[in-house]
Amino acid sequence: MNPVAEKPVVETNKTTRSLTLVQAVTDALGTMLAEDDRVMLLGEDIGKNGGVFRATEGLQQQFGEDRVIDTPLSEAGIVGSSVGLAVNGMIPIVEIQFLGFVYPAYEQIATHVTRVRMRTMSKYTVPMVIRAPYGAGVRAPEIHSDSPESLFTHMPGIKVVCPSSPADAKGLLIAAIKDPDPVLFMEPMRLYRAVREDVPVGIYEVEIGKGKKVTEGDDVTVITWGAMVPVAKEAVEKAKAKGIQCDLIDMRTLFPLDKDIIAQSVQKTGRVVIVHEAHDTTGVGNDILSIINKNSFLYMKAPIEKVTGFDVPVPFFALEDDYLPSPKRVEEAIEKVYTF
Repeated sequence: MNPVAEKPVVETNKTTRSLTLVQAVTDALGTMLAEDDRVMLLGEDIGKNGGVFRATEGLQQQFGEDRVIDTPLSEAGIVGSSVGLAVNGMIPIVEIQFLGFVYPAYEQIATHVTRVRMRTMSKYTVPMVIRAPYGAGVRAPEIHSDSPESLFTHMPGIKVVCPSSPADAKGLLIAAIKDPDPVLFMEPMRLYRAVREDVPVGIYEVEIGKGKKVTEGDDVTVITWGAMVPVAKEAVEKAKAKGIQCDLIDMRTLFPLDKDIIAQSVQKTGRVVIVHEAHDTTGVGNDILSIINKNSFLYMKAPIEKVTGFDVPVPFFALEDDYLPSPKRVEEAIEKVYTF
């Protein structure tokens, strides 16, 4: 897969730079490599080649082969080695080329990464980050395009983070690197080079476990994350033209979920649409629905609608757009709950 040629970083002023999401990831990694000698990167082709999407481009040349390490093609080996590094004082950041390639490492994550703190009564922690591009929409083959986040939100012991903007990507990644426990950092490859945004220079953190409100409205709450944020935003703008005002919430963290921002919005609007590209069955949207049922049921004015991927493997190129939630599908769901 040939990455799109990257435009240079655009300097804006002393305190911010105009970056794409993938550039913001690179900036966060470089910033923390310079800040903390314990930070190290491991992954396939991340050194000389700078990774499949060039997220680590230039970092091996800057920080050396001992800190930016090209590994063998063994996801289980990379993650397993990183557990040992983490419990012995290092802060490994693993790149999995595509989140769908994480399955060989699933055993390491399920039985070691997520359990060391509990197993050792907090004598040891696993301060590591597993980074991976995820999702459909870039015409990659099916395993490359998976959104298997719910496999990991089911594992107490690992946080699951999914930014949708450059500034959030950098701040959340720095927060993940500083976290004493493991973090799965999902990067929506569909958004890697979709937009630019002013991103603060240097170290700053976006709090893990806190969602943000993208738009404000009193009629319908739309809840989403990652690559679906711009899809939902387009639908919200079309609904606004019809007189329907929406709260659009970007969850940013999928475990732990921000229950407060969900309750505050839902109890105001009484109508909810949940959007995610992962499969419908056992998707994180079901957990959000359960939270709403528990905390906000008596405020509801309409049944909750979900707009998701379908319960099939992500299809090949010709049908990929039919699989993904579209602005039209989201807009129809908004109108359905509004007119119930």
